[in-house]
Amino acid sequence: MGALLKVEDLEIYYGSIGALKGVSLEVHEMEIVTVLGANGAGKSTLLRAISGLLPIRRGKILFHDRIMNDVKAFKIVVGGISHVPEGRKVFPTLTVDENLNLGGYTRRHDRKGIRESKERVYGLFPILKSRRNQLSGTLSGGEQQMLAIGRGLMSNPQLLLLDEPSLGLAPLLVRQIFRIIREINEQGVAILLVEQNARKALAISHRGYVLETGNITISGLSSELKNNKRVQEAYLGGAALKKQKSKMV
Repeated sequence: MGALLKVEDLEIYYGSIGALKGVSLEVHEMEIVTVLGANGAGKSTLLRAISGLLPIRRGKILFHDRIMNDVKAFKIVVGGISHVPEGRKVFPTLTVDENLNLGGYTRRHDRKGIRESKERVYGLFPILKSRRNQLSGTLSGGEQQMLAIGRGLMSNPQLLLLDEPSLGLAPLLVRQIFRIIREINEQGVAILLVEQNARKALAISHRGYVLETGNITISGLSSELKNNKRVQEAYLGGAALKKQKSKMV
């Protein structure tokens, strides 16, 4: 598999504060790659930089070996990268169907493609089809997350950036969202996943990176990260499990 996305020595600053300090990572075609890290580690900053929403101080972002540093955000979407931000951010006064239409705005002249993408979304999320004429602000949190992902798919991306898709959802909905993320990947879309539910993220991803205070500190196959002591203690409840076992002895 070739590298679809390459991030090389990326530095992002907010004023004089370094948010990313020489970050490098890759996403290959047909991969799910997860980025783990605590709040404030720079995970959302990384996705926003890839999406063209933040200026780059130093380093490179390459997509299909093309440097994307100075490419406008809407052209990045046209080029094949779609970003589903944290917090869903659906348009509450628009219907489900209208939200999806906005997701396909860059393809607005391809009516056949828009119809096909919409049916694909409704196939992944049947509940949205039954609510297609409902205002998105009246949807449940889980339904809004489904709509946000569906809207991201409307541009027919090759790479989907997902920022905390399970945040605030009930366990049953979390399982459903992760099942659908895997299904989207199996349909041919590479995914860069930022997720605090490390256990679920590592269960569906191929590789992973740990981002701490703007630096990549650990990387490897997801199976390796699951067995890494530092990852277990910091993100998989390893310390709590160890303490629980010691009480049982």
